[in-house]
Amino acid sequence: MTFGPAFSEDGILFRLWAPLHESVSLKIEGSDPRPTQATEDGWHRCLVADAGAGTRYRFVLPDGLEVPDPASRFQPLDVHGPSEVVDLSSYRWNTSEWTGRPWEEMVIYELHIGCFTTEGTFKAAIDRLDHLQALGVTALQIMPVAEFPGRYSWGYDGVLPYAPDSSYGRPDDLMALVDAAHERGISVFLDAVYNHFGPDGNYIPSYAPLFTDHHKTPWGHGVNYDGDGSEMIREFIIQNAIYWISEFRLDGFRFDAVHAIKDDSREHLLHALARRVRAAAGDRQVHLIVENEENDSDLLQRDDSGAARLFTAQWNDDLHHALHIAATGETFGYYADYAGDADKLGRALAEGFVFQGEHMPYRGGSRGRPSGHLPPTAFVSFIQNHDQIGNRALGDRIMAASPADVIKAVTSIYLLAPEIPMLFMGEEWGAKEPFPFFCDFDEDLNDKVRKGRRQELSRLPGFDADELLDPTAPSTFAAAKLDWSKLASSETLDFYRTLLDLRRRRIIPLLKGGAGHAAYRSAGTAVAVDWTFADNRRLHLSANLSDEAATLGPQHEDGETIFRLGRNDDGDLASWTVIWSISKA
Repeated sequence: MTFGPAFSEDGILFRLWAPLHESVSLKIEGSDPRPTQATEDGWHRCLVADAGAGTRYRFVLPDGLEVPDPASRFQPLDVHGPSEVVDLSSYRWNTSEWTGRPWEEMVIYELHIGCFTTEGTFKAAIDRLDHLQALGVTALQIMPVAEFPGRYSWGYDGVLPYAPDSSYGRPDDLMALVDAAHERGISVFLDAVYNHFGPDGNYIPSYAPLFTDHHKTPWGHGVNYDGDGSEMIREFIIQNAIYWISEFRLDGFRFDAVHAIKDDSREHLLHALARRVRAAAGDRQVHLIVENEENDSDLLQRDDSGAARLFTAQWNDDLHHALHIAATGETFGYYADYAGDADKLGRALAEGFVFQGEHMPYRGGSRGRPSGHLPPTAFVSFIQNHDQIGNRALGDRIMAASPADVIKAVTSIYLLAPEIPMLFMGEEWGAKEPFPFFCDFDEDLNDKVRKGRRQELSRLPGFDADELLDPTAPSTFAAAKLDWSKLASSETLDFYRTLLDLRRRRIIPLLKGGAGHAAYRSAGTAVAVDWTFADNRRLHLSANLSDEAATLGPQHEDGETIFRLGRNDDGDLASWTVIWSISKA
């Protein structure tokens, strides 16, 4: 690793890339600042013989500003405090032979460390892994943990990407969580944010060209991935991803809003990132997921063997929207573009994206690229996630408030479909705790966040900004914590376990041979989808997500029905009917 403190037989080598200054000092806690040695390429280095694990330090700029190490491994006193030297190699792994799991076996569980348990720590999360293993979960997707300012945050305002946030525990606590997950056969993915830095505690622009006015993002100037000095900024980010894979033995990432990563370089940062992370992982099975509003299927291309060239899969908002409309009847905002009939649901299930270059009224322009040639495992499906819950004024889990037959119908579609399913924490027992947006800045920034969230939600019809919770209040964060006492009385839990067991036994074996073509047809609120896999094995879905019966017409009579909810009388599907069957063509 080029960045951060380096251990050697002679002590600790402290280093900072600060090309905007000719001199930088190193201040170790309890001693006077000492000069660093500057080089022509912008690096400032200082070898300290009596430093070691536990040493706290800052860098001092010529104007006296004291800054943490941008590659700090731990910030015991938050983003404005000193960095602490951590010997990551001291952790003794119990699962050193772990090499990961195949992608088609993934059942992902998205969680926020601070809200997943009452304690809100890495250690406390370990105690819940047996529950997830029994449920059928095979992968955790942890919302961002990079050091953020304050006591609580969604994590997308991180400013020190190498340091797990101190409110969750120490780095070895995160290692222990990953280790314990691997002991149970559960992979661990991290949500990584490389499109912007948070507004509080980001000192990098004071000594390095982190931003560029050549690109704009929703958060201001773009990160400098293609301008003067960008080579080292790119290295800082790419090595960060490699750091999480190598030091913490993570199994992959979910990359936040990659459409907002602007780069005109010959090799886009995303391409370089995927290439080098995969190379660093060696024989380990590492999976890379993107969030991409542009629905750019080029990022998901496969090679001749069916392996992902760059990114393994994308969060499929299109399928979420189609299922959400069917279950809730909400058609405001961006949901309006997915309403009207079951054709969009069929296309999302069979081809991935609903919009593959067509005009999308809500966006006011075309969206997406063709995706029908991709395997269904190139898409991650869900009925809840942090965005779709948190971007409501009250952060309410609208799906949890739906009637039982509705929940069962949409759940049986997304958990048994060939796409990779993702649950949001607590969903499996019908948790009703909200998950509103929350953060903890100083009062000036808090006020800006309150006004910004109100303005943002006011643009979405149906999201009543007048009822907006205060995102900076401790009570907003506290309300989002899961109540595990409700787990024992849940009838929903058994349904989820049954479906995930069925997926393990009957659906995943189909995916291992790769996917062929898919086809769909719809009639009113009813939809039929067929997927053809290796050896001409075929998976068939017939569904009617409506309160009224629907006529779909003649259905396949051959094959084995593996799941049935509702009735199918000669092509007449009763309300909220879902039927899955497997046959051989």
